[in-house]
Amino acid sequence: MNTQDASHRPSRFTQAVALLEHLTPVWFAMVMGWCGLSIAWLRASDTLGNTALGLGLAAGILALLLFVVLCLACIVRLKAHPNAVVADMRHPERHAFMATLPISILLLASLGIQLFWGKNRMLDAVLMFGWCVGSVLEMAATIWVISRWLKPSEHGGIQWSTFTPVFFIPVVGNVLAPLGGVGIGLEAWATAQYGVGLFLWVVMQTLFFVRLIQAGPLPARMAPSLFITVVPPSIGGLGLLQLDAPAAIAWMLWGIAAFFLMLALRELSVIRSQPFNMAHWGLSFPMAAFSSLTLRMSHAPGGAWMQVPALLLLTLTSLLILGLTRGTWLGLRHGHLLVADA
Repeated sequence: MNTQDASHRPSRFTQAVALLEHLTPVWFAMVMGWCGLSIAWLRASDTLGNTALGLGLAAGILALLLFVVLCLACIVRLKAHPNAVVADMRHPERHAFMATLPISILLLASLGIQLFWGKNRMLDAVLMFGWCVGSVLEMAATIWVISRWLKPSEHGGIQWSTFTPVFFIPVVGNVLAPLGGVGIGLEAWATAQYGVGLFLWVVMQTLFFVRLIQAGPLPARMAPSLFITVVPPSIGGLGLLQLDAPAAIAWMLWGIAAFFLMLALRELSVIRSQPFNMAHWGLSFPMAAFSSLTLRMSHAPGGAWMQVPALLLLTLTSLLILGLTRGTWLGLRHGHLLVADA
């Protein structure tokens, strides 16, 4: 009898494939978080030398491994659960996370360019190809989501009740372009794409304020998404410096990022009251992006006073991402994450 029951029991592989139905694109936020941490540690190499360089490289390698594993899992999911993928694309909130894939590609390519550009022709070709793929896919995602949002609400258009800072992801991700594009000689295209992201950030931020007035505060489960408002000015400031813009403009964006960070920190008690889920990864990349800009500005004229606070911020961000990674591992082991609406 026990032998017969065992023969009808699903294998571990079958069970794993079944769980992949709930592997929504939000999982690529892990790649973004670790990429952001890698960029931040590489920025700290000006102060901490090879130690920071080694930690940045290690974080980048982990981000790449996570990306590969998630891509393979998504391929299996697409084959085994195609309806779940379609549901994600049609979902009023989750569709925005589809852009985390091209953003992850852009970040990984930018990291590779920063670390290895000019050392090998074959590697240079791979990095340029990866950056171009990420850039084109990010622009395509931008056009896709905006086309969707411009439709009537019953056909997927924007509804105030579902509008959150998560919607910033697919359109504002364009501001990442200069981080890698300038270094590979595609400054003109990177600048143009950056302009699209900067323009859309202003539009989305305005819409978000209107949403708060029209529909009230965000639900508690979406509180971590408030940290996403820190990303556009943080990455925007880094992009401007990459494009040799005056430091004064970067200081303005640093101030805007700090303002949004302080607003988001007011929701920490709400965030901590929620059971751990993948939405908590919404804190990772914003904190890493702000850490990177703060480290960069600590070497700008008038920024020497920020060197110690910047390193403390980097340390806290590192601990945060390590904690999120541990929480994700425990959540997977205990079966709390790959469930419906996780």
